Amino acid sequence: MTAAENVCYTLINVPMDSEPPSEISLKNDLEKGDVKSKTEALKKVIIMILNGEKLPGLLMTIIRFVLPLQDHTIKKLLLVFWEIVPKTTPDGRLLHEMILVCDAYRKDLQHPNEFIRGSTLRFLCKLKEAELLEPLMPAIRACLEHRHSYVRRNAVLAIYTIYRNFEHLIPDAPELIHDFLVNEKDASCKRNAFMMLIHADQDRALDYLSTCIDQVQTFGDILQLVIVELIYKVCHANPSERARFIRCIYNLLQSSSPAVKYEAAGTLVTLSSAPTAIKAAAQCYIDLIIKESDNNVKLIVLDRLIELKEHPAHERVLQDLVMDILRVLSTPDLEVRKKTLQLALDLVSSRNVEELVIVLKKEVIKTNNVSEHEDTDKYRQLLVRTLHSCSVRFPDMAANVIPVLMEFLSDNNEAAAADVLEFVREAIQRFDNLRMLIVEKMLEVFHAIKSVKIYRGALWILGEYCSTKEDIQSVMTEVRRSLGEIPIVESEIKKEAGELKPEEEITVGPVQKLVTEMGTYATQSALSSSRPTKKEEDRPPLRGFLLDGDFFVAASLATTLTKIALRYIALVQEKKKQNSFVAEAMLLMATILHLGKSSLPKKPITDDDVDRISLCLKVLSECSPLMNDIFNKECRQSLSHMLSAKLEEEKLSQKKESEKRNVTVQPDDPISFMQLTAKNEMNCKEDQFQLSLLAAMGNTQRKEAADPLASKLNKVTQLTGFSDPVYAEAYVHVNQYDIVLDVLVVNQTSDTLQNCTLELATLGDLKLVEKPSPLTLAPHDFANIKANVKVASTENGIIFGNIVYDVSGAASDRNCVVLSDIHIDIMDYIQPATCTDAEFRQMWAEFEWENKVTVNTNMIDLNDYLQHILKSTNMKCLTPEKALSGYCGFMAANLYARSIFGEDALANVSIEKPIHQGPDAAVTGHIRIRAKSQGMALSLGDKINLSQKKTSI
Repeated sequence: MTAAENVCYTLINVPMDSEPPSEISLKNDLEKGDVKSKTEALKKVIIMILNGEKLPGLLMTIIRFVLPLQDHTIKKLLLVFWEIVPKTTPDGRLLHEMILVCDAYRKDLQHPNEFIRGSTLRFLCKLKEAELLEPLMPAIRACLEHRHSYVRRNAVLAIYTIYRNFEHLIPDAPELIHDFLVNEKDASCKRNAFMMLIHADQDRALDYLSTCIDQVQTFGDILQLVIVELIYKVCHANPSERARFIRCIYNLLQSSSPAVKYEAAGTLVTLSSAPTAIKAAAQCYIDLIIKESDNNVKLIVLDRLIELKEHPAHERVLQDLVMDILRVLSTPDLEVRKKTLQLALDLVSSRNVEELVIVLKKEVIKTNNVSEHEDTDKYRQLLVRTLHSCSVRFPDMAANVIPVLMEFLSDNNEAAAADVLEFVREAIQRFDNLRMLIVEKMLEVFHAIKSVKIYRGALWILGEYCSTKEDIQSVMTEVRRSLGEIPIVESEIKKEAGELKPEEEITVGPVQKLVTEMGTYATQSALSSSRPTKKEEDRPPLRGFLLDGDFFVAASLATTLTKIALRYIALVQEKKKQNSFVAEAMLLMATILHLGKSSLPKKPITDDDVDRISLCLKVLSECSPLMNDIFNKECRQSLSHMLSAKLEEEKLSQKKESEKRNVTVQPDDPISFMQLTAKNEMNCKEDQFQLSLLAAMGNTQRKEAADPLASKLNKVTQLTGFSDPVYAEAYVHVNQYDIVLDVLVVNQTSDTLQNCTLELATLGDLKLVEKPSPLTLAPHDFANIKANVKVASTENGIIFGNIVYDVSGAASDRNCVVLSDIHIDIMDYIQPATCTDAEFRQMWAEFEWENKVTVNTNMIDLNDYLQHILKSTNMKCLTPEKALSGYCGFMAANLYARSIFGEDALANVSIEKPIHQGPDAAVTGHIRIRAKSQGMALSLGDKINLSQKKTSI
């Protein structure tokens, strides 16, 4: 083992700006100084040794002048010093001075102060020299009977590490600890002793557990956790033991400690797939989510519930617990609520859909009365979407849901109202029996709608689905009520004359009429001019939209009026009534056109809207059968096609999901008997505790790709040239938010390189966690140096640096080898994700950073190019396959991804195949990327550019 690989338990942060003190001054301080200066000198010695200095001359000075001192700080520092100081000669023999040190520690192990005894025992866990430990064994054993639990606890740890490293020094350790455990009362001592027995002599641990299995619930949580681990390991290795211990796991589900409950539930699921076990574990998880205040804990435990649901056999059990899962909605955190609703939606069935809908309706009503919180609107939107999905899957529920949801059309939050509108539109088309109810409810809330977008949608629904004479009359009444007094231009001029120009009151007086065409009074006095804002508030909604210059709603209104007028003609036979209704509709359109051309609105009417309203006027004046068909039949058919395509797409994605989860067993598959399975074949029953430990240490072994060449070697980066005096290469290991650089450094010269240091620096959102320590390399020797880098966001990061070293005997300055840059691949942090079209458009409008990448490739097929981009950027295509199928000369697709840091990335691919250049012409076009942060947009653009160049080689 090289010096760089030596295990070091103590890490000390060292400020490098100060000049290191000389050995003589340190020796002087250690010999003649007072306690304070000796303490400071000892600290400096420790720091210098950690930085690679040897300082052999100070060893005897410390033994003579510092070791006898009784000061606690000095004793603690000495423990660190003896841990890191070299204890052997270069040929591997123990230094003679260490015998004196050993004697001093024997005395410390018999010291009356429990702190000194305990910390000395902790230090002995770190010693790797058997000769030093041998004389101390009687004193260590004696510490097991000390009155203070701190000493006993550390004595157990010391015995365990010595037994593990040098079994011959204490061969009866398991027996000794077992006897100690039986009589021990302190929870932490029992935990350490039991832990040792698990690893040293599992049978003894099981014997002890068998004697006290009924009292497990009374133990402390730290001991309970160890018991869970033992039961897991025993049952994992020997399934026949399950019956003996599974009752104990059930008992531990009732523990007062959340950690124990969580581990016990996880263990129970892996040990038994019986419905009662799964139900008990799931209830335990739900209980934990509700009682724990930390949102991260809630999310972790929710993930475990989702994992349970993924197993087809467990899904049925969880379906019965949907109502319990919905109790989690009491958490205010949006992410937790989102996951909970998704889980409930996945588990909903015809048995529990009614209860689910009742709970969700209550939640929706609650959000209406809550004082506005930034997440309330988003939560309401989530609830609306969940109810929408329930109603589509279980049509019987729609009648209960619609009246509650339609109240939200008048909501200030446009996003939630838009979701309700989308739901209502789908429901009115799909469920014929609900049309009357929806139209009636829509007419009730119509006047209260505040958003122009929602108003347009509501107008369309009313125009499309009002089929009776009474409903058509009601729509016209509502439109007139919403438009206010007409003609609009004339009444607005009167208002302005009365309110906004009081000084011109006398001149304008004669122009004013006392009674308008509608029979209402329009007289204004100069006194009312003091409160024009009141009139603004009183203005009917549609009139307000038009005066703000939003004439798109007018075009929509014209279409609606045309539809209901044509339908009215078909329903009513009397010519007089027909003409009167059509004339009223035409009057409304004409007055809007007049308003658009006047100077009253904030923005004039657009030519498109003028064309649309004029077309509607022409249609009503001619009433041709062709136009009747277009307005009253084909619009609805378009909606029907769109909804069926959407439903088909949803079914397809659900089918893919269920195919993923279906466990297909072929008739000739071998039957796996657990008792006959070899240990290495139990791949489905991996040791969960070992896996979680490896994950925490960043050593997770990813399942390698099917390609045998896709190994670690693909991630090795060469840092220096083969002819450099020092050759270096790095393996870049990415583990969530950390990057571990494993750098191999090879001395290619015949000289000894001293103080060989890897100096690194970073660009971008990367941060070097610790400085690699210097080392000495013998001629042609090599060593591995590890460096940890933290990642803070998804953007291109660069790690650069150099290797500096001294050559022994050379008089020149330090030598330096510059390293190649290491580019961090952002693809490790980007994952495909989905969002709705509305969310995509909203984010596209909000994100300020855009990067436009020109397509530069030799690919000749549009679809191949799109697939290549998806693969190289880890993004997901939101445009449905149907829209991309078939062939034409161009293609447009929306892509979306999220980073593990929660950043969104959007892309729009617009590509075409220039036909005039022949069939072998390469794809051309642009990819526009949008993101919230500049780094994300630029990094994704660079990635696309790089992958394009690779394909065009």
